[in-house]
Amino acid sequence: MSFEEEESFEHTLLVVREVSVYKIPPRSTSGGYKCGEWLQSDKIWSGRLRVVSCKDRCEIRLEDPNSGELFAACFVQPGQRESSVEPALDSSRYFVLKIEDGRGKHAFIGLGFNERNEAFDFNVALSDHEKYVKRENEKEAGETSDENQIDIHPAVNHRLKEGETIRINVKNKPSTGTGMLSAAGMSGGTSGTAGKSKIPGLAPPPTGTGKIRSPLPPPPNDPASARMTSSKNGVGLRGPKENARQSTDSLSDFSQLERNLPSTTTSGSTKPSAAGWAAF
Repeated sequence: MSFEEEESFEHTLLVVREVSVYKIPPRSTSGGYKCGEWLQSDKIWSGRLRVVSCKDRCEIRLEDPNSGELFAACFVQPGQRESSVEPALDSSRYFVLKIEDGRGKHAFIGLGFNERNEAFDFNVALSDHEKYVKRENEKEAGETSDENQIDIHPAVNHRLKEGETIRINVKNKPSTGTGMLSAAGMSGGTSGTAGKSKIPGLAPPPTGTGKIRSPLPPPPNDPASARMTSSKNGVGLRGPKENARQSTDSLSDFSQLERNLPSTTTSGSTKPSAAGWAAF
């Protein structure tokens, strides 16, 4: 919405219920005003303050809280906030306003707020109005530049005319071979085609008849492995009693050795060896 469309609209930006107005002495220095020089007896009015946005101008209105009668008004033109509203040098709650009567006459009065947050909101309201005016001016300038700009790139019609067709070449996928072999180009063509690569032969998987040897040897003193070894060699395990009997009867096995020794043949008779010790 432009300024011309909202000429009759007013936007209230801030309302402060009670402010004080002072009669101030002339400026003593070029630096600014000091509220410490204002006397309490110089207070001339107290009432309500309203900050109103009218088109591109901001108005600070001092009104009677009961009847709404206007006591004084300060007009802040675009870009002239410093000349219309000037903060005091020694306090953030006091300002100096330039008021006008609408006939070309103006005067300076002191304005004081009871709380610091009210003075802060007063500054924020004035800043919001300046930002609003700046956005509206940029928007109008952008619309004007768009109207004056000439499009040097006309729109191109890419629609097909009557009777025109589009031909799309799609690459055929190989009919044989799946997975990684076909992707790597290892799948062959038909059986009758020569010169094409074939799938290399792969070794068959191991059958269930073969046994897989453990890569690790069995732990020492393992009874299970000892039984398996003895069963393969045909030797049974002996208990501790049999081992003790074997150690005590050391000469009992010489009978077997004697039977295994070759026999000596004499003239006309066959006799065994006289003594096992001599034969041994």
